[in-house]
Amino acid sequence: MSNPVSKPRRQLGFFDATMIVMGGIVGSGIFINPSVVARHLHTSALILGVWLMGGALAMLGAFIWAELATRLPGAGGQYLYLREAYHPMVAFVYGWVLLLVTQTGGMAAVAVTFAHYYRELTGVAWSDSAIAAAALLGLTAINCLGARAGSNVQSALMLMKTGAIAALVLAGIFWGGGHVHATPLLDRPVSLGLIGAIGAAAVPVAFAYGGWQTSSFVAGEMRDPRRDLSRGLIAGVAGVVVLYLSVNFVCVKVLSPVGLAATFTPASAVMRAALGARGAQWIAIGIAVSTLGFLSQGILTAPRVYYAMARDGLFFEWVGRLSARTGAPVVAIVLQGVFATAIALLGKYEQILNYEVSVDFISFALTAASLFVFRSRDGSPAMGQAIVPRPSSGIYRAPGHPYTTGVFILACAAIVASTWAASPQNSVIGFGILLTGIPVYLYWSRRSKTST
Repeated sequence: MSNPVSKPRRQLGFFDATMIVMGGIVGSGIFINPSVVARHLHTSALILGVWLMGGALAMLGAFIWAELATRLPGAGGQYLYLREAYHPMVAFVYGWVLLLVTQTGGMAAVAVTFAHYYRELTGVAWSDSAIAAAALLGLTAINCLGARAGSNVQSALMLMKTGAIAALVLAGIFWGGGHVHATPLLDRPVSLGLIGAIGAAAVPVAFAYGGWQTSSFVAGEMRDPRRDLSRGLIAGVAGVVVLYLSVNFVCVKVLSPVGLAATFTPASAVMRAALGARGAQWIAIGIAVSTLGFLSQGILTAPRVYYAMARDGLFFEWVGRLSARTGAPVVAIVLQGVFATAIALLGKYEQILNYEVSVDFISFALTAASLFVFRSRDGSPAMGQAIVPRPSSGIYRAPGHPYTTGVFILACAAIVASTWAASPQNSVIGFGILLTGIPVYLYWSRRSKTST
């Protein structure tokens, strides 16, 4: 593959950004996690309250990333923010964990979830792993055609899953029966036990709301990332908060907190109560589409991080090549697709997912803290090369900073602590994988200096 193209093609706009933000959040979690939360918290007020709290946290994150996107609107997004705020090693370790754990493992798990629903709906005789591999490789091929092709598919799937969620909500409201009890507010006296239960419930909620940050990876392919990405982050996260609160409202209304805690398939239970067996089959189609859309978004966005790492001399040079025909980082896209497919075929995705949450929220906290660094540097060089513009240069300003940013960082730290308390062994393994990136970075850094 020749590489006459030196920069990604800027061809995405505000609508693409909004759909990418929403597509990175909405997967299968919203159809399953309401029941997980209800097993920790047992009143309507607490269940809806923790989902509202998660939405508020996601909005704080969107405000922070919106400012970061206007400050550094280049390819790689979060990788770029970490590199310029701290050190290339911090950014490399983030990309390293993204490739080995958070992105490929998550994609493999979602692909197998899609395969399960697809096989149940169609009766095809293939194994879940084979269907998952076909989905991953098919979407990888589409994204090799360029950001426009990948974004079009992702946007179409996002609109379809929004329709599925809207159908679930409307069916639950009009035909599902039941009602929401405003009292009691609490299921136990105010105590450490209640705080611990809220903390445990917040982990699956935070996981369900995660993913909006990946939209920053494609900033280098947006026509006006300072405007479109920042607005898309806020609009997309706000839209998902509305969708998620609506789903949880109908789950509590139709099933009651007790019934919600008793089921492992809350969306199907709501649709079965509203429309019978046919309704449950329809929502199964919606869940399959939602998981496929989530896969499409991940395959579109994350390879831009590996591309940025290679362009910095911190990964194989060929990963940083762009297709002369499509302007896409085809090698990086294929690399991720092959990794995720291998994990799906080997069946190792469940173990990898166990390591993901604590590592993911460490990177969230570090990236949010970078805003303090950039604010302190306004108008001065970052890492000796990039100039961080002054606020007068059209930068979006995160509202409430430094207080809202501080709250976001503390919330991320609390989620990491809760994860470590609940799963210390998995958290240690995840942190160990993170640390393995340091010697790998030192190797690539020395190799890059030697070659120059």
